[in-house]
Amino acid sequence: QVELTEFGGGLVQAGGSLRLSCAASGRTYNTYARAWFRQAPGKERLFVAGIRWRDGTPTYADVVKGRFSISRDITSNTVYLQMRSLQPNDTAVYYCNDGYYDTRGTYIPNSFGQGTQVTVSS
Repeated sequence: QVELTEFGGGLVQAGGSLRLSCAASGRTYNTYARAWFRQAPGKERLFVAGIRWRDGTPTYADVVKGRFSISRDITSNTVYLQMRSLQPNDTAVYYCNDGYYDTRGTYIPNSFGQGTQVTVSS
């Protein structure tokens, strides 16, 4: 079991930036990939960005490409999400996830963190 804890959420004006962090503990010795998801009020939880742990290859949802950047620090077992040019429709609870990519390159989620609120004001 992997425990994930997110940090860095908050309130930001449109056009601003935020950096989220996710620290992992527990069974982290066989990490394959990590990802960020988000869930806006009344909507389903959606994939935002993922990263293959071994080589750092990222993948992004189309809606955040060019604005968000995912990275990882293997030494500290931490994954980051740098968010730029934030817009009100980026407002959501952001969740860190420990999962893997299947043979077709689709991210398969496993454990989620408790989430961190990101609110973008207009």
